Amino acid sequence: MERLYGWLEVVKQVLGVKLFALGSTPITPWTLIYLVLFFFLLFYLSDKFRRWLVNEALTRTRMDLGVRQATGSIVRYLVLVVGFVVIVQTAGIDLTTLNVLAGAVGIGLGFGLQNIVSNFVSGLIILLERPIKVGDRIEVGTVHGDVVHIGGRSTTVITNDNISIIVPNTKFIVENVVNWSHNEELVRFRIPVSVAYGSDARLVEKLLLEVATESRDVRSAPEPGVCFVEFGDSGLHFELRAWSSTLVHRRGRLLSALNFAIYDKFAEHGIEIPFPQRDLHFKGGRVEVQMMSGGAREVMASRTDP
Repeated sequence: MERLYGWLEVVKQVLGVKLFALGSTPITPWTLIYLVLFFFLLFYLSDKFRRWLVNEALTRTRMDLGVRQATGSIVRYLVLVVGFVVIVQTAGIDLTTLNVLAGAVGIGLGFGLQNIVSNFVSGLIILLERPIKVGDRIEVGTVHGDVVHIGGRSTTVITNDNISIIVPNTKFIVENVVNWSHNEELVRFRIPVSVAYGSDARLVEKLLLEVATESRDVRSAPEPGVCFVEFGDSGLHFELRAWSSTLVHRRGRLLSALNFAIYDKFAEHGIEIPFPQRDLHFKGGRVEVQMMSGGAREVMASRTDP
């Protein structure tokens, strides 16, 4: 027992050795262990609390998933700030002695960590203003997918290929963001269609409307429409405009299905889809045209005078 007390006394002395001082507060190994242990518990428990708040407590309200996620993240940040202050104070460190350190850290943040701070502030703006939320279908730059997580530094977007793309939060503040589901899960799709000159324009309109009404993913209200856009170089240009609320997150699938249906419908009624046609004019020189007929080759030559 005496040996145990002896060991405990040695450990106590080692843990009480002064390493350095913050103002008038000595920092010992025990102080460092205390800070590391309780900071770890603070981050772990605050994350657990956020998950419980989002997945259990707030599910009893009428908040959607995006609002619950934003509320949970903001509450966690508040818990972290308050917890940091409490842990430092209970460790015996006077926060007024950290003024110089805070100034140095501020300078460091201003130069070396400005991108991280900018992303963090942008994350707070996203959580408060909610231009995007978890579950939204968004496009920013070349990224196109569903928002699954909004963090303090970055936002996670999953594409249709099940690939996670980590996007810095500043992207959503300084760049144009297309949010397909910001208002509601109802989007109008535009499908351009061209037909050859000489086609019955009214029949084309009728067939396009039939394609839209026969698709189970196209809403009947608002009703689909057909717009005669213009007389093109090679044909008549139309545009089928159809509303959908089921395939907002899979628009490629809807466009492909409608294009297949349009092609089959046109083929069934003899509507020709045009291809580009060009006229070539030669101002001078000699042109040879080779024609294959029955295995024999006939060479025709023509001269165009300059």
